[in-house]
Amino acid sequence: MNDLTNRIRTIRDALTEGLVERDVAVRLALLAALTGEHLLLVGPPGTAKSLVARRLCRAFKDAAYFERLLTKFSVPEELFGPLSIKGLEEDRYERLTASYLPTASVAFLDEIFKANSAILNALLTLLNEREFDNGASREETPLVAVVGASNELPEGEELDALFDRFLLRLHVDPVSKDAFPGLLKLRGEVKANIPKELGLTQDDLGAVRKEAEKVWMPDDVTALLCELRDWCGEQGIPVSDRRWRKVVKLLQTSAWTSGRDAVSIWDCWLLQHCLWSKAEDGRKIYEWYASRVGAVAEEPSRLVRMIQAWEGRFRKDEESRSQKQDEEGRLLYSGKDGKDTTHRRGQNYRHGEPLYVLPKGAYSKRMYDNEKLDETNKGKGYTEKEIEEKIPVIVDGRYFVKDTDELPKFTQKKGNRFMVDLSPAMEPTRHEPVHIRDCLRQLEEFSIKMVTHEGEIEKRIETLENDVRGHLWVMDDFTEPASRGLEKARGDAEGLIERLEKVKRGYKDLPRKEEEPGSISGDSNFSRHIQRVLRDVRK
Repeated sequence: MNDLTNRIRTIRDALTEGLVERDVAVRLALLAALTGEHLLLVGPPGTAKSLVARRLCRAFKDAAYFERLLTKFSVPEELFGPLSIKGLEEDRYERLTASYLPTASVAFLDEIFKANSAILNALLTLLNEREFDNGASREETPLVAVVGASNELPEGEELDALFDRFLLRLHVDPVSKDAFPGLLKLRGEVKANIPKELGLTQDDLGAVRKEAEKVWMPDDVTALLCELRDWCGEQGIPVSDRRWRKVVKLLQTSAWTSGRDAVSIWDCWLLQHCLWSKAEDGRKIYEWYASRVGAVAEEPSRLVRMIQAWEGRFRKDEESRSQKQDEEGRLLYSGKDGKDTTHRRGQNYRHGEPLYVLPKGAYSKRMYDNEKLDETNKGKGYTEKEIEEKIPVIVDGRYFVKDTDELPKFTQKKGNRFMVDLSPAMEPTRHEPVHIRDCLRQLEEFSIKMVTHEGEIEKRIETLENDVRGHLWVMDDFTEPASRGLEKARGDAEGLIERLEKVKRGYKDLPRKEEEPGSISGDSNFSRHIQRVLRDVRK
């Protein structure tokens, strides 16, 4: 595998020799060929699109090259070869395909979206199955890859299937202002100098594709792709399930050809060239990816959800209230006088004054008539002062008169008190020690996961330079945005760890019930074990 990786690296470097700002196009073309996919280049004329295809052909031994400009008037003979006169004489509808697309290894089809319906079906079969229907038989073709080119994106549903056949897509702009002086200094045509013995064969391609299928997809990459799929849905970027499957194959090939047996988060740099239907969406995907290169081991959004769940669980435990009990374990209620009591019902008060009810049938004797009194004062009860205001009051034929002892006697009787149901007296819940220990155990285990996550980010920061510069397909200039993404990921991880520590401190401070002496020794042993594990993880 190392030998093949070195050969591919040498070929890649040779293909880019003498080109200005076309490194990405060359890399994508070569990777597409190795994966068994095709590349679409979108951009104005004169941006070296055909040159990329011609150079790609030089990467393969004994590879036949085919190139054609399509127009709306193009006929199948231009791509697939003329009809065989001899075959027609023998009642066979066959084409002479030698030197045409069905016998080519690498092809460049310019203005490919001008293909008409007479060409389209055969072209789709050729691109997808590498087969060509020639008369009554279907023939296998040696096609490795097609580089398609267009000045603009396709319009019309009839071209959607053709557009979808190109897994890799790149918008090619004219050379930038900074690179333009270098373009002017070029003299003549610099050809890709690839020693013949390094050229790739069909056996090499078969080995790459067979071994790439064995490449492992780690959890961090799977999590990243799942999150990206959701994000694309939110952004209105359509990506079919078939394309996601092809993306996985591309990432596996990227990893294997780079000398690895597992897909790396850096391989996902290629996603910006796989998922867009509009050029501006490619930039959005790139920015999304660059901000999430710290998504290692665990999906960051999943860790955030777990922290939020623990914060919510702690708030529920912290805000939990239970009914008070006295020393004998009897439930307490909040008396209206502000004191706790074991009685469920108690005398009601208004502004600190006790309230009373009058017996049924009570009335107040007035000068002209008798006023029948509501025994509950319309549910508000009577204060002593309010009863005095009604004097003389006749109750059971007896008068309440000022300066007598009738009123004190009346208010002292329990049956005359205005009684109401009392609310339970509440206090912060004293939690079972086993509950607190269980929560702390889970939080400590979560701490290990968080510290491991932070450690993976640190490791990635340390190896960033070598990982990117040593990657076969990722451009070196990605180091800077990747570094920013990793620094942000590290800061986010530190913030999550601090939130987790706050929850742990909160659980340690929760009120708890008493338990038998010595019953928490196991908790102490577990805590010491966790601290040792955390120290080892941080190392």
